[in-house]
Amino acid sequence: MQYLAQVHKNDFLKQYQLRLLAIKEDEYLWSTISEETFILLGKEHIMNEKMMVLVELSPTGDIERIEDATSWIVDLVQTYLSTGVTPEFLKQEAENAEQWRQILTLQNQDIARRTLELEARREQIQALEESLNREQNNHSS
Repeated sequence: MQYLAQVHKNDFLKQYQLRLLAIKEDEYLWSTISEETFILLGKEHIMNEKMMVLVELSPTGDIERIEDATSWIVDLVQTYLSTGVTPEFLKQEAENAEQWRQILTLQNQDIARRTLELEARREQIQALEESLNREQNNHSS
């Protein structure tokens, strides 16, 4: 699993640790981690205090990869925050999409109803035509 984390120095153990801040749930979905969760880096890892990193953890919790998150964070800022995409904007867009979905569903139901009515009328007209043809054939015989 991939996490966004911040580097902290554990003075008691004299080594660095990562405080996990968020977990990647899906390609575009992250969830914050509310409880303080730390992963010790080991004495071989020397990093800058407060540095933000992306860390990949194995299913057993072992660190598979660590990378500086600066470019990832800057990309988020450029992609979403510089264009005014806010959580409120996204919520409003989701509500608009749901309203359109409901409108289209109602329109689709109305079209289906009208199609059935037209089919029923077509069958009535066919039945009348057949009835008229039978009457004409009976009169001409």
